[in-house]
Amino acid sequence: MANLKTLLKTGALGVIVAGGVLASTAASADIACNRWHECWRVKERYTNYPPAARVVFYGDEWRATHARGYRWRRDRDDDHGYYQNGRWIAFAR
Repeated sequence: MANLKTLLKTGALGVIVAGGVLASTAASADIACNRWHECWRVKERYTNYPPAARVVFYGDEWRATHARGYRWRRDRDDDHGYYQNGRWIAFAR
């Protein structure tokens, strides 16, 4: 009986830890910024941005210390594109 309780406690703890890891991974996002100092959140770091846009990526925590001096654009549900002077330009599919 004691072994069953220990096993159940260990299993429950494992589920809680795994759930926390998955939740923190799913909630993370990156910040993309372009040469015009426009920034927005992205789910993926795409590689097909035009070189002239000079898109760079930062971790999500970067925004807390770098919000000033940048124009924060609306986060897109479909982030297959980039901003250019306030206008969203979608990638061709």
